[in-house]
Amino acid sequence: MTTRQLPHDDYIDAVCEALDKAGPEVKDGRTGDCETRGTYCYLNAVIELDMLSVGLQDERNNLLLIWEWHTGTEADHGEPARGPQWQFAELKDDGSNEYPTDLPVLGYASPDAIVEAVRKVISGDILPGDFFNVGQWRGWDGGIIGDTWERHAELNAACEAWGTDESTS
Repeated sequence: MTTRQLPHDDYIDAVCEALDKAGPEVKDGRTGDCETRGTYCYLNAVIELDMLSVGLQDERNNLLLIWEWHTGTEADHGEPARGPQWQFAELKDDGSNEYPTDLPVLGYASPDAIVEAVRKVISGDILPGDFFNVGQWRGWDGGIIGDTWERHAELNAACEAWGTDESTS
């Protein structure tokens, strides 16, 4: 995690704890605030899951979970709308990753919902998308998995305050 507190640090910590407890284990987890095209910032987190911890390293590379909260400032120019989203991507052998695919959970999904969605990715119930289908999952028609985190209102307020500050600076 970063040394300065960001609005989503506690949330990502809770997700990492749930994953470590249920598996697969978290190999690395980081939060940050990033900029896109040098124009505006967004909040993000990247969690690398260790497939060896669930006996799958030989069959599949590690999995990345990506959480982002965008200000929506440039939504009319193809950037994401305001708010949170979860995605997943498989790491490649060279350290890059496959095209990120939307994870069918709420933006402030409960840690248990993330664990359940990851299990469905690992089992092949949710297949990754690609550049050609704009990162939409394949093979899943079960709708949104799980519910929201019990502290989602607090998290949303903190992200909104951060986003308002970013949009005006």
